[in-house]
Amino acid sequence: MASESSFDIVSKVDKQEVDNAINQASRELATRYDFKNTGANVEKVGELGIEITANADERALAALDVLKNKFVKRGVSLKALDAGEPRQSGKESKIGCTLKDGLDQEQAKKLAKLIRDEGLKGVKTQVQGDELRVSSKKRDDLQAVIALVKEADLDFATQFINYR
Repeated sequence: MASESSFDIVSKVDKQEVDNAINQASRELATRYDFKNTGANVEKVGELGIEITANADERALAALDVLKNKFVKRGVSLKALDAGEPRQSGKESKIGCTLKDGLDQEQAKKLAKLIRDEGLKGVKTQVQGDELRVSSKKRDDLQAVIALVKEADLDFATQFINYR
């Protein structure tokens, strides 16, 4: 008899790559000519927060674009970045960003429903904290689930781990 094969679907960001992207963006803002004397700055705030500061809304949005470019180059999904609108803080304009880390219950249920609606026989899903375990006796079914989730237009980033 074949034993159960499984994998986990998670939504995590590589914090080291995020730190590298923030450092690269702040270095670029310090050296680029169009950001001279604008006070443009990108810095990490807490565990999952990023704050962008500049002297005008347009410069802050341009700094956000630089940060997004660095995220893409470092392989961090832009779906994990939740950027707010520019807000005035004294003479400066600030944009607060947060990183989405982990699947919440609603996202896990949405994924489970997507997999269930596909109609693959013998595929079981189980929510385990901030991840979704998918198991089946057939590895081909698991490969089909991975392809299905990759093709789905989800509003959050997904990764596949612990494939066994």
